[in-house]
Amino acid sequence: MNLHGKNFIGDQLESGSSASFRALSPLDSTPLEPVFHPAELKDVDAAMQMAEAAFASYRETTGAQRADFLEGIAVEILALGDDLIQRAHRETGLPPARLIGERARTIGQLQQFAQLVREGSWVEARIDTALPDRQPVPKPDLRRMLQPLGPIIVFGSSNFPLAFSVAGGDTASALATGNPVVVKAHSGHPGTSELVATAVRRAVVAAHLPAGVISLLHGSGQVIGVALVKHPFARAVGFTGSRVAGRALFDAAAARPDPIPVFAEMASLNPVFILPEALRERTSQLAEGLRTSITMGVGQFCTKPGLVVGVQGPAFAQLQKTLAGLLEAVAPGTMLHGGICAAYHQGQTHAAKVDGVKLLARSQTAPDPKQTQGEAMVLTTDDGNFRRHPELAEEVFGPFAVLIAAESIAELEAVARNLEGQLTATVHGSPGDLERAGNLLRLLERKAGRLIINGFPTGVEVCPSMNHGGPYPATTDVRFTSVGTAALARFVRPICYQNFPAAQLPAALQDGNPLGIQRLVNGKRE
Repeated sequence: MNLHGKNFIGDQLESGSSASFRALSPLDSTPLEPVFHPAELKDVDAAMQMAEAAFASYRETTGAQRADFLEGIAVEILALGDDLIQRAHRETGLPPARLIGERARTIGQLQQFAQLVREGSWVEARIDTALPDRQPVPKPDLRRMLQPLGPIIVFGSSNFPLAFSVAGGDTASALATGNPVVVKAHSGHPGTSELVATAVRRAVVAAHLPAGVISLLHGSGQVIGVALVKHPFARAVGFTGSRVAGRALFDAAAARPDPIPVFAEMASLNPVFILPEALRERTSQLAEGLRTSITMGVGQFCTKPGLVVGVQGPAFAQLQKTLAGLLEAVAPGTMLHGGICAAYHQGQTHAAKVDGVKLLARSQTAPDPKQTQGEAMVLTTDDGNFRRHPELAEEVFGPFAVLIAAESIAELEAVARNLEGQLTATVHGSPGDLERAGNLLRLLERKAGRLIINGFPTGVEVCPSMNHGGPYPATTDVRFTSVGTAALARFVRPICYQNFPAAQLPAALQDGNPLGIQRLVNGKRE
């Protein structure tokens, strides 16, 4: 791997500031080559200027052209081979097998968006033809479709260095709809980001697209990230990370003279509610499923269950006992980077000190600081104490959860009622349980973006029907998803053309339907 550590400003490589940093491998705390240089504010402006210039022509490309481009990115990422997997492994500590799967997901996302834009109906074309003889007022010719916004800012995520990073879902959905992208690389995996940016640049050249379609800048979120969000050419932001960072970007965007949307995925407990009959019938299976879901990927999934609620009694006591035994056997795992590891230990220590909270279980093996390890930990308390201490409802990012023993179904519902917005909410129940759980399910519909019955939330299927979003603070806008093809709705806006000359209409709105797409014409699907 011949990494250079520079910033990609369109087709130019810029050294950035005189400051420098190296990635630090969480596997053994070893600094990795090469030296990377944070961008300067002038680099931010240069990248945004190029993105704005590129938008004029990129927005006019056909769906087929953009589909070929996205598929070209997928090919170039795959061509990076094992170099990409090994660099991402060294920078994040994620196992190679997991990264190979994530690469496949990244490629799959690009291909899904390519298929969608090649077909073309995503523009949601609507046509209402004129009625010049209508009385008392003639009806004008009205035609509406979705159009791209302009330059989009994408922030690389720590826990998905491929699928939510330089060429991840945010970038893919923005590029698919005709928007240039400027990526703020995550400082935890700069080499991985550079490799993928190189692949995207190759695809840009092969597709004969303007250089400003993609740029990649290194630097801190507080400086470079905020500068990108505040730049007058920025039109929207995609972010996955902490509530503190996401809210800072949201506030910065809202304070602009012309506020822009920030689509931030930030924090979620992903509560799991276990109803009485299910608890009695499959205690062991539930304990095993919870262990896996809580500790998978060292608990570093945004859909990890951080809260488990059930009605107290012998069955719940047995669940606690079985789960404790399983968790004690879980070895500590390497976390993504030192900052996340430190925040995890701080969060679990803070929660464990709350009055009325007891330690249920933790990994018997102590974590190794040199390997940036986090151990599994689960606390337990009752529903009343949980409601008295709202700090227990704060996300602890890692293999951690709180078990709540509720006195009754009514108290279980009270826990749900008092939760903040979530990405997911899960209910385990027998058929009889679920027939009686209508109130709980209706409550959870208002709290979460995805409801799961008799499963576990960890993991997200990438498909058109997936919704990966939820009420605040899970995300900043409950109406949108960051996973699946519906994610493109974040980076487009409707435009209505009234009484336009036929020659000036976009192809999607022209008579005769030259693109052959599905349209709504005078109230009927065609």
